[in-house]
Amino acid sequence: MAERAETAGAVETRAWDEIRPPELELIDDCVHCGFCLPTCPTYSLWQEEMDTPRGRIVLMGEGLEKGSDLSSTMVGHLDNCLGCMACVTACPSGVAYDKLLIDARGQIERRYARPRLERLHRRAIFALFTHPGRLRALIPGMALTKPLKLDRLFARWPRIRNLFRLAPPVSLRDIVRRLPERTAAQGTSRGRVAVLQGCVQRAFFGDVNEATVAVLAAEGFDVDAPASPRCCGSLQQHAGESEPARELARETIAAFEDYDVVVSNSAGCGSGMKDYPHLLRDDPAWHERAEAFAEKVKDVTELLAGIEPRAERGPIERKVAYHDACHLAHAQGVRSEPRELLRQIPGLELAEPHGWEFCCGSAGIYNLVNPEPAAELGERKARALIETGADAIAAANPGCSIQIQTHMRELGHEAPILHPIQLLHESIRKGSDV
Repeated sequence: MAERAETAGAVETRAWDEIRPPELELIDDCVHCGFCLPTCPTYSLWQEEMDTPRGRIVLMGEGLEKGSDLSSTMVGHLDNCLGCMACVTACPSGVAYDKLLIDARGQIERRYARPRLERLHRRAIFALFTHPGRLRALIPGMALTKPLKLDRLFARWPRIRNLFRLAPPVSLRDIVRRLPERTAAQGTSRGRVAVLQGCVQRAFFGDVNEATVAVLAAEGFDVDAPASPRCCGSLQQHAGESEPARELARETIAAFEDYDVVVSNSAGCGSGMKDYPHLLRDDPAWHERAEAFAEKVKDVTELLAGIEPRAERGPIERKVAYHDACHLAHAQGVRSEPRELLRQIPGLELAEPHGWEFCCGSAGIYNLVNPEPAAELGERKARALIETGADAIAAANPGCSIQIQTHMRELGHEAPILHPIQLLHESIRKGSDV
């Protein structure tokens, strides 16, 4: 589990090997000021120094030292991190914790021998969630699970029961829902853009993809939504599954690099695609292409907030609480744009929950592999959103929508969780009816 090297006849060990280890230059940017601590979800739960960004950066630095070991203790502290990047927003020194964490996790998944059940659990997650066809095959069972309370059958298998508990509401229509490959702009075209369909997004949130295409077309864009690639690799990238992530990144670049703009409506996907240059930094055939590609990636709210609206907005009389998805607010720095779009809707009252910077506990696969702390964070976020008195929640990431809906429901509070683009689509439809 540790890198071994022969030096002057002695065998030396080191936790990290030479394949994309956490970079010393980035580690040294941390001055250990502690500004990250108040925004770190795990520090708020446990008050443990080694479960803070500052503590984990110390561990990453130790991993570069001769004689260090990739111990289960080190892995545990790095596994505990949600990767929410609230620390990146809070850091006055600009430490690139996101890059450090991805590299450390890449080393762990490649070189650390996880217990067998844990290893199988992780493999099953990636064999399922990054394949939209396999997810669609689950929809009939998912549609029956909650009405018939079938999750009780899995009481002895908590990991499987947790999957059912988090399952989003679906309809049988989601099995056959498909986007047209090309949609023409309404009126004079502003240009052609490409929309990434995603994996979880296209299987379980096809209505979000439909709303995205409809709003872009209404605002004057010709829209392409190719069926391939099946996944952009961000889920694997954020969890340290580097090689599958790199392969999917290459496929995504090849599919979309001829477009001027690549639109994402999932915070995690957008963040991952903007990080392709780091992911492929040691691939001479792809690094420059990754840099050019990343410059073209925009969240749909980022694109729409930067143009003069054309489509008429109709009224929506609703109080809506906006939830900042971590990989949009912290990883991409996109906070004002979705709010600007929501404020364009007549009649809509925008509410802000306290603790906006804290993660909801979804965090990619975190609520599947670390269900206890994820549930504590999920309940905290749900209570904050309920306290706003809003009758709907806006969230721009499928994982956040699933997590928030689960915990609001368990608190006895049912409210629709909508992507901001769905609210904008509803408003534009009402505006066109006037």
